[in-house]
Amino acid sequence: MRLTIVGCSGSFAGPESPASCYLVTAEADGRTWRIVLDLGNGALGGLQRHAELEDLDAVLVSHLHPDHCIDLTGLYVTRKYRPEGPLPQRLPVYGPAGSAERLAAAYEGIDEAGMSRELDFRRLLDGVPVHLGPFRVVPHRVNHPVEAFGFRVECDGRVLSYSGDTDSCPALGPLLTGADLALVDSAFVDGRDDIRDIHMSGSRAAQVAVEAGGVRRLMLTHIPPWNDPQVCREQAASVWRGEGREVELAEPGATYEV
Repeated sequence: MRLTIVGCSGSFAGPESPASCYLVTAEADGRTWRIVLDLGNGALGGLQRHAELEDLDAVLVSHLHPDHCIDLTGLYVTRKYRPEGPLPQRLPVYGPAGSAERLAAAYEGIDEAGMSRELDFRRLLDGVPVHLGPFRVVPHRVNHPVEAFGFRVECDGRVLSYSGDTDSCPALGPLLTGADLALVDSAFVDGRDDIRDIHMSGSRAAQVAVEAGGVRRLMLTHIPPWNDPQVCREQAASVWRGEGREVELAEPGATYEV
């Protein structure tokens, strides 16, 4: 499978990147399958450089903070108000409890159906797999102030793990274990951000990857524009040590083979 970083800016869109959005693709059944992990502010524009919006197979939303979900309102517009007419099929959108109501509330003047004619909202449940073509996606409830999930994406014997927004927690063990690529929240900086149960620093991101075991590549993401990414990388590198181990930084627009 392939991972494309559409946006990786933490908490709000930055000058170089939209907020959180990750496109995952794989070939199966004679076609390309496309799923999107999060669709934060500014991401819908960047996503169109990498996929036709009508070709998406599903969107999975880790939690309902705007930097992870708000561009679903724009995606709704692209499906309802197309000059050629509305798309006939609803797009599956997996998210926490209340996703349909929260997104409808963000779109002033929408009717009582909300976005349900265009988007098929389905609730994520901790540990219950979602099957989408060649993908098996297991959501894990993580440590954030709201209901939030990380996603373990399995395809053709490969594993992509995405932590979503979280601080260290036991759920990161089964989420990250054996990941070919672990995409991990690193919004905080050691020595500056002492508050817990929201985000991880680079060192904590590396520590949970080490403790999970078997992680082949560690990639830091969700770094806010006010952070120096190299500081986050250095703090992670102090823990992610060993021959051949390099801490990577998510790069907007880049595509990686998993």
